[in-house]
Amino acid sequence: MTSNATPSTTNRLKYLHGYPAETLAQVQQLIDAGRLDEWLKNKYPNGHNVRTDKALFEYVQALKQSHLRGAEPLAKVAYDNKLQVVQHALGTHTNVSRVQGNKLKAKREIRIAALFKEAPGEFLKMIAVHELAHLKERAHDKAFYQLCTYMEPNYHQLEFGLRLYLTHLETPVARLGELAGTNAI
Repeated sequence: MTSNATPSTTNRLKYLHGYPAETLAQVQQLIDAGRLDEWLKNKYPNGHNVRTDKALFEYVQALKQSHLRGAEPLAKVAYDNKLQVVQHALGTHTNVSRVQGNKLKAKREIRIAALFKEAPGEFLKMIAVHELAHLKERAHDKAFYQLCTYMEPNYHQLEFGLRLYLTHLETPVARLGELAGTNAI
């Protein structure tokens, strides 16, 4: 790394690897000044009411219907308390195969980390779009990100915002996490 970031700064900004040193310095200034939570609340003030698995399934189905009508049907969409940032997974898409008689039945499932129940609505949309894109494109390549931006034109900005949100949740004074549950963000 050719930036001026110290090892402690690098660890605190682990979700922002690959961003320019100037961007990292700006984020670090917000953290040091205790203003990252304020910036996030101003940028992403909207909460959401998608709190149950049923509501999440309906939400994702609506996105799929408006952007990916020809994609394979989804059997299940659910929040998953076991998915954590530590595992580098905020959402998963899986094929569940079972044998029924002499046929192999495959079902598609999407699981989204439970932390999105309390996150701003924009971040829930971003992760839902990300997982839906995997129905058509398996790899994180150019075609995948083109599909993401087709479904959500601000996809890349929302991904950056989510990375800031995750960074904030791990800061010692993460007041945003307390406020997020009240739909303050």
